[in-house]
Amino acid sequence: MTQNKVEKKTTASGLFGRLFRHQLFIPIAALLLLVIFNLIMDPAFFAIRMEINNAGNNVLLGSLVTILDSGSELAILAIGMTLVTSACGGQDISVGANIAIAGSVMLRIICGEDARAEEVSVGIVIVAFLVAALVAMLFGAFNGLLVAHFNIQPMVATLILYTAGRHIAAWVNNNTLPKINDTSFGYIGGYIPGIPIPTPIFIAIACMALIALVLKFTALGLYTQAIGVNENSSRLNGINPKAIKILSFVILGLCVAVAAFIKVGRNTTINYSGVAKDIEMDAILAVALGGNALGGGRFNMGASILGAYVIQFLTTTLYACNVESSELPAYKAVVVIILVIMSAPVVRDKLKDVGKKLKSKKNVEVKEVG
Repeated sequence: MTQNKVEKKTTASGLFGRLFRHQLFIPIAALLLLVIFNLIMDPAFFAIRMEINNAGNNVLLGSLVTILDSGSELAILAIGMTLVTSACGGQDISVGANIAIAGSVMLRIICGEDARAEEVSVGIVIVAFLVAALVAMLFGAFNGLLVAHFNIQPMVATLILYTAGRHIAAWVNNNTLPKINDTSFGYIGGYIPGIPIPTPIFIAIACMALIALVLKFTALGLYTQAIGVNENSSRLNGINPKAIKILSFVILGLCVAVAAFIKVGRNTTINYSGVAKDIEMDAILAVALGGNALGGGRFNMGASILGAYVIQFLTTTLYACNVESSELPAYKAVVVIILVIMSAPVVRDKLKDVGKKLKSKKNVEVKEVG
């Protein structure tokens, strides 16, 4: 009887050890902590209700809907940021500025020189998005070129666009603030009549499905991880590291364009200095929270996307606790510190040593009982 208890205890501890080592453990644990905290503080946080909005449509409202809606841009950016981090062993800190540029280009095409658009056709919106996507990908390729061909550390290379990007965005529209007055354009960042779920959620799902198909039916994920793990070895195996690094930045540029499309759809205008402010830090944090190594190599795209929504969950929770927006970075900094410490090789080695000692101790107990 005692031996069975010891065996069950050993099995349970082994199962917990496997769960602890799983990459999804950290984001799921963080999500559960946030859920428990909100259940204690305000159970109504999880309430979802149907109400009529200003446009007279029945829509779903509630904190959970807000998290899925507001986290859409961050989840999309996390896709590209994960690839860049894996291939290059660094992060792009210019995505917020690039969103400003892409959004400004969209508005320039839609509004023209008058900086106003009373009616917008579907055709012009598609053209505006495609041009903005091309511009964002070109800036991504520029960042990738600096990293791949000139061996500049990603954060340093993207610091150029981070510094100049918002000024370029303002220059595109001659420092004016374009405005789209056609209410139908707002469907992109709001609700489509007759559909109670916010449109950005569908856009985010489409992007997730697309990257899932790309990773499943192409070797992009394998090549990206191979370069991040050992660039020289991957080169000897016929992989072109420079091309893959540039491609990862180009894909991130496309993600930036989609995020900019949603941002402009939400506001029907753009604030060059304020749009997507600090979103690059949230995207990097999402990748880290997903358990991906910030030094490059293996990645889990699903974990990064989950990390993005956990970050948005944290942001929404802080707002529900009446925390000022200016104070949010301080709270997120605490999360960053914890993640950095947990991912440090010294800490991981210590945890492994503790796990080995506990395992050996339990094996001794089993032998003694036997």
